[in-house]
Amino acid sequence: MYTLNKQLLRLLRPLALILVFSSALNASSHREAPLIADDPLADNVDVYAFRSPVNTNSIVLMATYVPMQLPHGGPNYYQFGENIRYEIHIDNDASKPGDEITYRFTFTIIDQDPTTFFNIRLGKQNRKTLYKVERKQRGGNFVTILSDAPVPPYNIGSRSIGTPLGINLSYDQLVKSSIRNAFTGERVFAGPVDDPFFVDLGGIFDLGDAPRQGGEPQDGLACMNTSAIVLEIPIRYLVKPRTRGASDILDDDYIIGVWASSSRRQIRTLTPGGETHSGDWVQVSRLGMPLTNEAVIPIGMKDYWNAITPYEELADTLLDNYFYNPELALYMDDDLFGGAVPGFGPLRIQRNSLQTFDFGNGQDGLFGLKGSPAVAGTALDDAIFGTLLLPGPGKPRSVDLWPAFHTGVPNFRPYQLATGKNGDPLAAGKPFINNFLPNGGDMLRLNMAVPPTSRTSPDFSSLGLIQAAVLGLTDPRFNTTTDIQFIPNMDGFPNGRRLEDDVTRIELQAVSGVVLAAIGLWYDDYTVGDANPVTTDLVDVLTYSTGVEANDKPFKTKFPYLANPFAGDGDCSGLVPEFTANDPQMRGLNIASDEAYTGSKMVMTSYPNPFSTTTSIRYTVETPADVNIQVFDGNGRLLTTLVNENHNKGDFEVRWDASSLPAGLYFARLTNGQGEVVQVRKLVKSK
Repeated sequence: MYTLNKQLLRLLRPLALILVFSSALNASSHREAPLIADDPLADNVDVYAFRSPVNTNSIVLMATYVPMQLPHGGPNYYQFGENIRYEIHIDNDASKPGDEITYRFTFTIIDQDPTTFFNIRLGKQNRKTLYKVERKQRGGNFVTILSDAPVPPYNIGSRSIGTPLGINLSYDQLVKSSIRNAFTGERVFAGPVDDPFFVDLGGIFDLGDAPRQGGEPQDGLACMNTSAIVLEIPIRYLVKPRTRGASDILDDDYIIGVWASSSRRQIRTLTPGGETHSGDWVQVSRLGMPLTNEAVIPIGMKDYWNAITPYEELADTLLDNYFYNPELALYMDDDLFGGAVPGFGPLRIQRNSLQTFDFGNGQDGLFGLKGSPAVAGTALDDAIFGTLLLPGPGKPRSVDLWPAFHTGVPNFRPYQLATGKNGDPLAAGKPFINNFLPNGGDMLRLNMAVPPTSRTSPDFSSLGLIQAAVLGLTDPRFNTTTDIQFIPNMDGFPNGRRLEDDVTRIELQAVSGVVLAAIGLWYDDYTVGDANPVTTDLVDVLTYSTGVEANDKPFKTKFPYLANPFAGDGDCSGLVPEFTANDPQMRGLNIASDEAYTGSKMVMTSYPNPFSTTTSIRYTVETPADVNIQVFDGNGRLLTTLVNENHNKGDFEVRWDASSLPAGLYFARLTNGQGEVVQVRKLVKSK
């Protein structure tokens, strides 16, 4: 069923001859390439694909654009751009190069009252945006399936949105009224939202300082918005024609690859008061798997990578080497530069797995088994999938990282859980993934037959397939049989991508070899023959965290699932510079200060995330001292004293129940025995 026969290989090889590189506009997504950083309206931010937890016979596809939007970015707020083609691409047939389905969004902007500098006034909206949706299926032309659909206005503030001076609706009402159904059955939304991605950008790109070694991790996208395109599509629209109901939860015929792009005209001509666009359309941005261009492709190749399609990427063997020998792995290897990045200390590559296999950069990994009886009949056998997975020596990660980003993973030996393998990683084990679509390069691959994990289930985890593997290996509900079972989170990244998935953590764990361990290629501190493969190295990788593990806003439980954008007059519209009333000791203090003080210091574990009923305040006393912790409202009025006592040296924690307080801005202040203010931190109550 999984054999890639010679005929299919002949179909794939012509792709190697296709390489279209346009030098007019070469750019990428999520500010990770130099050229697209100068063109934010066309910049891909993220792609998501998951089975709807509400309408389980449908798939939700999302593409976000225009990164790092400040809520208070007036007078010209953020928006989708005119003269740009925003597209979501779907591949469902590995025997045919190229997309089977493409959805195209184009936007038009009008001013209803150009006599004012306000964006919204007395019910009229300037920069009002409408859009058209077209759909193209292989062999056909683009067909318009939705016209003149509205984009909700930017969340400027309470007066512009919620009063008769403006639109006089709640933002929830605006979102709901902007949802449309195409005449072909798709549900559609396009508009500003809270950026759903969460990551410590400052730490990650500060030479891998994640988790930060000198301070608390911070969500670099907290309090920022983005622009989202959301589609909810019946599964029957996305499978190949004449596909019947799924035979099981890993059915080959239910696998899709998803990627997003934006394109501009080749020529932009500036004119007095405007511009014109002409020439052919050129792709300027693309995105499939998260963090590919940010953290895998080096800076000299970023613009090139994003100018080509995933299918053209197949031809470039130079790009492959960045996955065979990923740069990040250098900092997870003590023989190379592991000591230079202490944040990655728990993440270590298998250099002597099963006392035999070396997956360090430049090593051979499993290549020494090529052509041997050991790999006969497995996915590593040239007679099965050709040389896709063991292409040559010196390419150790060709068996795990490269397929995760380029082909997906088959439900085929050795890509099954170690459960039932009896110590042989190449033996048949417990199936837990099949999203193998060997057609092109970087795409987000999803097996639509896998049921969704309930977001309210105690088994739900932001670790996606990593957690599914852990349950399959350790949980008696799943590890006593090698039968196909639905294991919670089998629908998580990298089998698609849910909004909640902590993709940064998962990908760093994957670079550190956690997928190899899941199939039985254990870490170096495991001795062959030991009954328990859960070693210290494995636990270190599984418990590793960047420190930012969830979005700064809860997601909605219904379409379009994304949280509303932050408002321009809200708490995220810049830091309050000082307290303005009552307490002279608090005036002029930087609320977000993390300056070093002698004596005592404190850290708010909920900062900067919203809290609902309780918040935990952790603080460290460096020398014995009197400690006083008080909470104030935004006007400097004292609400409560949480701590007022002498402490010895040590770490302490106190919880504060804020259930009776209204939503708003609050502050906690720490003073020492001399009455000196040590630190002031901001808290935000969201509801």
